[in-house]
Amino acid sequence: MKKILFSDLDGTLLKDHKTISNKNREAIQRLVDAGHYFVVTTGRPLKSAYEVVKSLGLTMPGCYLIAFNGALVYDCGADAVLTQQTIPVRDVEFLFQEAEKYGIYIQTYSHTHILTSKKSSELSGYMEGKEMPFRFSARISELLEEEPNKVLLISQEDTDKLKRFQQEHMDWEIGRCNSFFSCNEYLEYCPKNADKGSGVLYLSDLLKIPQKHTYAVGDERNDIPMIKVAGTGIAMKNANGQLKAVADYITEHDNEHDGVAEVIERFLLNEV
Repeated sequence: MKKILFSDLDGTLLKDHKTISNKNREAIQRLVDAGHYFVVTTGRPLKSAYEVVKSLGLTMPGCYLIAFNGALVYDCGADAVLTQQTIPVRDVEFLFQEAEKYGIYIQTYSHTHILTSKKSSELSGYMEGKEMPFRFSARISELLEEEPNKVLLISQEDTDKLKRFQQEHMDWEIGRCNSFFSCNEYLEYCPKNADKGSGVLYLSDLLKIPQKHTYAVGDERNDIPMIKVAGTGIAMKNANGQLKAVADYITEHDNEHDGVAEVIERFLLNEV
C-alpha cells in the first residue's frame, strides 16, 4: 500500500541555515524509490518552494507541492497548478492600509515576485535563503495582476503588535480570510478555507491514499491543521509547544539532526 508524507520546510526539513542534510535527502529518495509519495507542504510561495523541490530532484510524475499554507496545490511532474484559492484584491488593499496604520510591515505575492509597498529590514530578513525577487509600490493594487494566495505581516521587534492586529480584525476576518501565526514574527492571512490541512485532504483524496497511510510532520502553529487531519501527526523535537500538544509522536531528533529521516525510517519504510 502506498503511503504519503507531508513535510513542512522551514524548521522541519530544512536546517536553520536553509540547507538540507544528506541523510534527509537520501531518506526521501528511498521513500520515493519504494513507490511512496513525499509532499513538501509549506507556507512559502510556489516559486520559492519549487526551488527546494527541484534541488531534491522531486520533479518527476507523482511528486507534489502544497504552497501558501494550503492555498495552492501543485503537480511537480505535470508542471501544473491543480487547485488554488485566492484573496480578493479589495481585502488585500484593506490589510495593507490597516498594517500601515499599525506600523507593521506587510507583503503579498504574485507567482514570480514578492509584492510590497516598501523596502525594509523585514523584507531583507524574509528573503534570506529564498530564491525570489521583489517589486514594490506605494499602491499595492498597481502590482497585483491577479488575486494573490496569501498576505503576510512581519514584525521582528514587537510581536505584540501582530497579536493586537489579529485580535482587532477578528470580526472583519469572518467570511473573508483565515489568519494564524506561522512563528512569533509572522502573521499570515490566507483564503478563508485554506490551510495545510485542506491541502493534505485534497491530495490524499486525489491520490486515493487512505487516512491511516497519511503522515504529516512540522514544527510550527500553521502545521497544526495538517497534523490533526493526517493519520499520524508528527511534531519535530524543536516544535512549538502547541503543535506538540496535538501530535501523535514527537521526534527524537530536531531539524538540525535529520528529524525527517527519522520519520521516514520509523513510519514509512518500516513495514512491521
